[in-house]
Amino acid sequence: MSGTSLDGVDLAIVDFSNHPPELIHCCTRPYEASLQQRLRQLTRSETNTIDNLCRLDIEVARYYAEVINQTLKSSNIKADSIRAIGNHGQTIRHSPVIDPTYTLQIGDPNTLAALTGITTVADFRRRDMALGGQGAPLAPAFHQFLFHSSQNNRAIINIGGIANITYLPADPEQDVIGFDTGPGNTFLDYWIHHRQKIRFDHNGDWAASGQVIDELLQAMLAGEDYFRQRPAKSTGTEYFSPAWLGRYLGKDYPAADVQATLTELTATTIVTGLRQLPEEVENCFVCGGGAHNLHLMQKLQQKLQPCKVSSTTELGMNPDYVEAVAFAWLARQTLHHRPGNLPSVTLASTPAILGGIFPGKTGI
Repeated sequence: MSGTSLDGVDLAIVDFSNHPPELIHCCTRPYEASLQQRLRQLTRSETNTIDNLCRLDIEVARYYAEVINQTLKSSNIKADSIRAIGNHGQTIRHSPVIDPTYTLQIGDPNTLAALTGITTVADFRRRDMALGGQGAPLAPAFHQFLFHSSQNNRAIINIGGIANITYLPADPEQDVIGFDTGPGNTFLDYWIHHRQKIRFDHNGDWAASGQVIDELLQAMLAGEDYFRQRPAKSTGTEYFSPAWLGRYLGKDYPAADVQATLTELTATTIVTGLRQLPEEVENCFVCGGGAHNLHLMQKLQQKLQPCKVSSTTELGMNPDYVEAVAFAWLARQTLHHRPGNLPSVTLASTPAILGGIFPGKTGI
C-alpha cells in the first residue's frame, strides 16, 4: 500500500486461514527522496508528460518488487507460499465528480508479477467507478469484515494524507457508510517540510506549540464546499494541494500557528463527518499515520466526548498496516470471485469483483 501521504510503501504479509486474520510480517520502506519528489510533482502538476508518467509507473513497480523480494528473503518466507500480491498502487489522480469520472494508480502489475513471480491483483478502483461509484473508499468493506461489533456502533477513522471515516452500525440491517472527510496529514506534512525540511510533525509537537488562527480556520471551512457535502464523497491530495492551501495563506502568519490551525482543520472536518452519521458512535478507532499524532488524537477526544477515541491497536490490528491488510483482503476477495466494494459506501449500482489478475510463475 502506498497512500496519499506519499511517504513510502507499507507491506503486510497476512494469513486469512482463520478469523481474525494473522498479520505474519509487516514493514514500511520510505520512498527514496528522488522518487518521492518526482511522484509529488506528478500528483500536483498538470504539465507532466506521458513519458514521465510511464517511466514512473515502471519505477514504482520495481520499487515495490524490491521491497517484496527483500522482505520475503529477510523473513525466510518463500515466494511460492504467497497466494497473491494485492497491489493498490500509488494514486496519481482521483476525480470522482467530473464526467467522465476517473482514477489512476501507478505501479505496473505486469512488472510486479514478473519481478516477484507472484500473482498480482491490481487496479481495484475503476470497476466501481464504471458502475457509477466513487471508487473510494474501498477499505470499509474490510473494516466491516474485521472490526464490526454487534454490541455498539463504531467508527474507523483512517488518517493518511486524506482522512476518511467508516461507520459500522451494530445493527446488521443498517448500511455501512464510508467517505473522505478532507485533508488528513497532507497539509501537516507539507507545511512542516516547507518551513523546517522535516518529513512530519512528530507527535504533533510543533502544532501543539502554536495557537489556532481562528480567522484562517473559518476562512478555510467557509470557503470549501466539500466539507459541507453529504456522503458519499471522496477526494485526494491533488485537490487538497499546496495550491489550495495557498489561497488562504495571504497573510504572514506565524508558522507554528499555521501548523496548529491545519491540525485543527483536520480534527474539525473529521468531527463534522462523524456528526453526519445517522447515529452516534460509542467508539472511534484511528488508523493510519495520524494515529501517532498525539496532539491530533487529543483534539479528537476533546471534541468527541463522551465517545472514546483510541487506535486500532485496541482491536488487535497495528494502525500503520490496516490499509495494507485491507488490500491483501481485497485481492483475496477477487481471487475467490467475491465483491470487494460496498454500494452503500461508493454508490456503485451493484457489488462488484474488483481489479485485474496478473498471473505469476505458476499461473493463477
